Amino acid sequence: MAYGVTSTTLLLAIGTNPAAASATVHLAEIGTTLASGVSHWKFGNVDWKVVLRVGVPGAVGAFAGATFLSNLSTESAGPVMSLILLGLGVYLLVRFTLKGLRTDRQGLPLRKRFLAPLGLFAGFVDATGGGGWGPVGTPALLASGRLEPRKVVGSIDTSEFLVALAASLGFLVALGSQGISFAWVAALLVGGLIAAPLAAWLVRHVPGRVLGSAVGGVIVLTNTRTIIRSDWVGWKGTPAEGLTLAAIALVWVAAVVWSVRAYRNDLAAQRAEAAQTPEPTPVAGPTA
Repeated sequence: MAYGVTSTTLLLAIGTNPAAASATVHLAEIGTTLASGVSHWKFGNVDWKVVLRVGVPGAVGAFAGATFLSNLSTESAGPVMSLILLGLGVYLLVRFTLKGLRTDRQGLPLRKRFLAPLGLFAGFVDATGGGGWGPVGTPALLASGRLEPRKVVGSIDTSEFLVALAASLGFLVALGSQGISFAWVAALLVGGLIAAPLAAWLVRHVPGRVLGSAVGGVIVLTNTRTIIRSDWVGWKGTPAEGLTLAAIALVWVAAVVWSVRAYRNDLAAQRAEAAQTPEPTPVAGPTA
């Protein structure tokens, strides 16, 4: 989920300008998201209705965002977006750790009037920030409680192919190949292709409650780092940065451990209840 954010951060750290960094990452994502989508489809993690309803508006938003970024610096908007994502991450971390996975709404349809604006916004953020499709789309769908977590991740990952393709086209139209390193594109592509099948397998086998806590922790840690390194706080490279991130990491680990134990307790309770439930008495057939 943090592929774009992490990769773009690394490219910016070596001096790549924001538009070229985002373009490089999105070109690599055409291949990685295709591989990820196929892997999730093979493991049964994809809801194709959600993919289309969120992916097509996402592609429109991504093309617009790529065009916008190519003509305007959006570095000042980074902390604002990170603050929004941080709030979503805290909500997920607390909710899934303490309350577990909401199941009373699973199976209810996700409406177009929710998915279309979500896709448009997430696609725009993804192109302008070099990443954000997963961090925006995943929390929103998880919080709805209408789709099991593995299908949330699988559907968001699969629909990102449309977003990456549209963003890449937007950057190529606006920039051409200016500033884009195709060697970096190839390197990012190879790494993503190796990781995609493993990630799809993990999503299928990790319990929903644990997955929710883990995803929430990633969002909190990633976006806290962005905020404290921004001009708002200015802690980049200071002991305060390391201590803050270390404290969040410890809370995150504790939350995941708590969720694992809670899941095991719930599973044991379900098994005990099933063992105590008497089997139905077979109905005798007609005698000869």
